Amino acid sequence: MDRCVKTFTTAGRHGYAVEISPYFPSRLACASSQYYGIAGCGTLLILEQNEAGIHLFRSFDWNDSLFDVTWSESNEHVIVTGGGDGSLQIWDTANPVGPLQVLKEHAQEVYSVDWSQTRGEELVVSGSWDHTAKVWDPAINRSICTFQGHEGVIYSTVWSPHVPGCFASASGDNTLRIWDMKTGSATLVIPAHCAEILTCDWCKYDQNIVVTGAVDCNLRVWDLRNIQEPVADLKGHSYAIRRVKFSPFQRSVLASCSYDFTVRFWDFSKTEVLLGIVDHHTEFVCGLDFSLHIPNQVADCAWDETVKIYTPSTLVNHL
Repeated sequence: MDRCVKTFTTAGRHGYAVEISPYFPSRLACASSQYYGIAGCGTLLILEQNEAGIHLFRSFDWNDSLFDVTWSESNEHVIVTGGGDGSLQIWDTANPVGPLQVLKEHAQEVYSVDWSQTRGEELVVSGSWDHTAKVWDPAINRSICTFQGHEGVIYSTVWSPHVPGCFASASGDNTLRIWDMKTGSATLVIPAHCAEILTCDWCKYDQNIVVTGAVDCNLRVWDLRNIQEPVADLKGHSYAIRRVKFSPFQRSVLASCSYDFTVRFWDFSKTEVLLGIVDHHTEFVCGLDFSLHIPNQVADCAWDETVKIYTPSTLVNHL
């Protein structure tokens, strides 16, 4: 199912998130934690891949768990993580010391961080277990806006790749919310599942399409112009869906990873929506990303202490 699998062992660290650099095709970052993120410290792993495999470029330790990671869109060396102590850490991968900045305002764990995708914006959005999302300007040492309204833990916050100042959030209150920085409030509240929603992502080709993944094992694709029912309901996972990502190369293709130890690939425009299943992990799969540089290359990470990079044959055959 998956071609040329490269594996890196994150000894003593359980992977929570992985993101491939938007600048360097060979570089990726993994946010990881000791003891499944329940206790102990965290480590940001900067990894390099080549034909021989994956090797460690640099690592940074933090005194609490690390749950998410996002690369800067303006500086190839800068990266942001979210931690169990309620802080965001800004790191310079070219500088082998501690973080450049620590942004501490959230009252509980920061479970999601994302750097803005639209031109002219240099903003980071964070989502926390304190039920709030915050937008930060990394140039100043504080948040510039706090978004309140969710009635549960925020698990996922993702900027729109199309609309400036707009982001989506997914929460334990079973809702997907779309927020607008201009108004400081939610423009849409969608009761997207009858269960906690752990993840969401925007289509890269349509500003109105968002996907959600939840504890009910389902993925739902939403058109924000008509939220009465989903465009597609993708069933197949047997445990909670931890992360979902749209393909950067195909409008209707997406990937999801789950506590059922699998990564699944889907095309919601097809009659047979499931393209394939990758089952090379032996624990919860928490991190997932598509390469922006190499079509159909995928990275994932799991609680089995591995990061894997591969090209699923199901995507190659689908082109």
